[in-house]
Amino acid sequence: MCCGAIDGKHVVIKAPPESGNLYYNYKESNSIVLMAVVDHKYCFSYIDVGLNGRVSDAGVFRNCSLYQALEDGMLPEGHVLVGDNAFPLKEYLLKPFPGNQLTLKQKIFNYRLSRARRIVENAFGIMAARFRVFEKPFPYSLEKVILIVKACCALHNWLNETKLQYRHFEYTVDSENVDTGEIVRGNWRDELEPNGFESLKNSLANHSIRRSQDFRERYADYFVAEGSIPWQTRMVY
Repeated sequence: MCCGAIDGKHVVIKAPPESGNLYYNYKESNSIVLMAVVDHKYCFSYIDVGLNGRVSDAGVFRNCSLYQALEDGMLPEGHVLVGDNAFPLKEYLLKPFPGNQLTLKQKIFNYRLSRARRIVENAFGIMAARFRVFEKPFPYSLEKVILIVKACCALHNWLNETKLQYRHFEYTVDSENVDTGEIVRGNWRDELEPNGFESLKNSLANHSIRRSQDFRERYADYFVAEGSIPWQTRMVY
């Protein structure tokens, strides 16, 4: 069972006084990192914000408060998070098969994973469209930036829950035409200027332990058997 999609964003800030290059990231801007898990309602179920943007992207996940809890078995057996290539492959965290020479089963797994991961990208995008403070680098103290980001996440969740209750959502999310394979872009994308969110850099390391690889293979087997959906094969060609 999927418990949510995980991703992180660099929240662009103005460098604090006398901080040197502590917050200087790979995009050549200064940032702190917002790590988040998003549920099926596009709500943030977990956030960690404040790690300096200079930390390697592989280290961002290891330094957030969620990592040790997951390593200690916080999730019930059979429950997983989904992430992209910025994250390590774990028994509790599924990521895509790497490379271009993939089998049909692996392509279908990556397609299904991509569909699930789309919720976190949309959640970040909708929040940035709602709260225009993300359009430019934050000029405030780190303490104030962290409070603002946390408040935006909380208000985003409240708005989602309220608008779902009344069946009204001011922004559409990305959707998929299962006949053509076309991704219909959510209208939040039309309102965003280059903003204060930057993606984590994909990790080039692929040192997943065999047990985690076998765990991913079992999910891949499931998606081409009893867990298949009618249109998945034509979506990967």
